[in-house]
Amino acid sequence: MKRVIVDFKKLTQEILDLLVEKYPHGYKGNDIIVFRNAQNEIIEAVEVKTEDTIYLVKVSQRLADTMENYDEDDNFDDEDTSAEGLEIEDESSGEDDFD
Repeated sequence: MKRVIVDFKKLTQEILDLLVEKYPHGYKGNDIIVFRNAQNEIIEAVEVKTEDTIYLVKVSQRLADTMENYDEDDNFDDEDTSAEGLEIEDESSGEDDFD
């Protein structure tokens, strides 16, 4: 399964829909995954999955505000809504371990 880290700036409508569906009342501390990236920076993210991809969406106040004000009838538009992110090679043995 492909793993992708997504910053709020790269968030697509599809990923936002998945986030709001999984966390309808917002995410809490125990929903946040903490790990170090390749630059040894600490990253906090929440996870959502599609059939073929696990998205780790970086936690920010802007993400929380957007999810809180989300309305399914509104279109989510930002300067860049491409699905590009930082892809992480899947070296696991089928486990969803990001440590």
